[in-house]
Amino acid sequence: MDSFQVSARKYRPDTFRSVVGQQTITATLKNSIRNHQLAQAFLFCGPRGVGKTTCARILAKTINCLNLSEDIEPCNQCESCSGFNRSASFNIHELDAASNNSVDDIRALIEQVRFAPQIGSYGVYIIDEVHMLSTAAFNAFLKTLEEPPRHAIFILATTERHKILPTILSRCQVFTFNRILVDDISGHLEYVAKSEGIEFEADALHVIAQKADGGLRDALSMFDQMVSYAGGKALSYSLAIENLNVLDYDYYFKLTDSFKQGNYPQSLILLHEILSKGFDLANVMNGLADHFRNLLVCTDESTLMLLEVGIGVRSRYHNQSKECGAVALIKAIDHILQAELNLKSARNQRLNAELAFLKLSDIFNPKAPVVAAAPAQQIQASPPQAIVQQVQPKPPVPLRGIQELRPTVSIKNHLNASTPEIKKDEEAVSDHSITIEVADTDFDESSLFDAWNAYVERLRTEGKQALCGNLTISKPVLQGTTAISYQVQNESQLREMENARYDLLLFLKKTLSNQSITLQFVKSETPIKTKPYTASEKLKAWEERNPNITYLRQKLGLKPD
Repeated sequence: MDSFQVSARKYRPDTFRSVVGQQTITATLKNSIRNHQLAQAFLFCGPRGVGKTTCARILAKTINCLNLSEDIEPCNQCESCSGFNRSASFNIHELDAASNNSVDDIRALIEQVRFAPQIGSYGVYIIDEVHMLSTAAFNAFLKTLEEPPRHAIFILATTERHKILPTILSRCQVFTFNRILVDDISGHLEYVAKSEGIEFEADALHVIAQKADGGLRDALSMFDQMVSYAGGKALSYSLAIENLNVLDYDYYFKLTDSFKQGNYPQSLILLHEILSKGFDLANVMNGLADHFRNLLVCTDESTLMLLEVGIGVRSRYHNQSKECGAVALIKAIDHILQAELNLKSARNQRLNAELAFLKLSDIFNPKAPVVAAAPAQQIQASPPQAIVQQVQPKPPVPLRGIQELRPTVSIKNHLNASTPEIKKDEEAVSDHSITIEVADTDFDESSLFDAWNAYVERLRTEGKQALCGNLTISKPVLQGTTAISYQVQNESQLREMENARYDLLLFLKKTLSNQSITLQFVKSETPIKTKPYTASEKLKAWEERNPNITYLRQKLGLKPD
């Protein structure tokens, strides 16, 4: 059996030119070599698989090359480069700090630094995972790192810069490696696939690049896995999403279409189909948020460059974004992110996700009916003697904040759009729009109190105790013949009563048989006296009624608590 070498090793860059996605760092290192301004110590930090150790080896190889090219690239032919390519160079020393992190290991390295290189100009010491060194090892390394011999250069590599001592950081030139862009990873995978003679679809490589999350080594490992899974067949998009357990783009497009049509049953069916394939709810919600983000990016030509999807689906994103609108997409993203947070603490996660989908249908298509209309036969079967009510539906509360797409979207206004507010008189539902077909009948305060108490009893049987409490803190006042005024204590109670206005006013009009009734809630300027609730409040009330209780409590040495 022929020996197999993974793509991450076989196609590992050996020159600055072949490094993927780190052009700023490679350009800085090449200029330092060109201008003879090499530092004595470097610190390469960044996430895994982005080229830290690779750039350290290329730097060590380049500064010892005997025939350096004009563009500061190693020749790969001289004795030093040949020894490096065969992993037999005596000028480059690598130390794995994950397993050699003691003071004795650092002392052995310091002893080795004293010897000058035999070939080339520099002895390069690469310490990988340097954050694993113990504090004592760091302290033993400080003096040598600050004043090494002229021929010694140290290159430290780590994924966790915050664990490095500040005294070490101050002695190094720090280079931060960024995550590699999806397009750069996809382009490198395409180069590898062509070099290996493997047929592929561009969308398949793009899915691998997205799954790698900025790490080229992870992308190449997944690429090898995909090639083995394909078994000589072409590397297709469907094969990639099946092997990598990635949800197909098509599901997100279908879900968005169902939201736009207000077809919430179809969205729930699609969710069931997705879950039946073994996908996690959190991944589904996260993917849907990314889908809405991509649609929002497509709404403006200047932000199309931020769209990180394959070429094959770019046109679908662009077309669907025109149908959705930026305002609806912003609200949908906000709602999905909030639902994703609630999902972590929900006992019934599926119900939480289904409720989020129903709200998304209302966001994209607010005019869609939530409940189907009753059949005509059922309406005709109604008793003819029954009182026919013609209740006009409540008009939708006008949205606050974002009303149209503007070049600059105010976050404050957007947050206010989702915050309930007390309606002003001119924006609230008119009391006269709530109509019933009855002749107006006069009533007095006694009839009003009876109707009011009947409504409170109905709420109590429905379990709405909080609203019952708000309706019993004071008594309704009849002003004139049909105007009713009711006082509340604070803004919170006022908000609750405004939300219950429609149902209460309809009940009063039906019970008192008067179409002209109006209802007004007023915040009291003086606190309304309430019944004592807690033990301390009851004791205080008793002491106010009978001072002898205070005298008795003090004589017995009892505390109010």
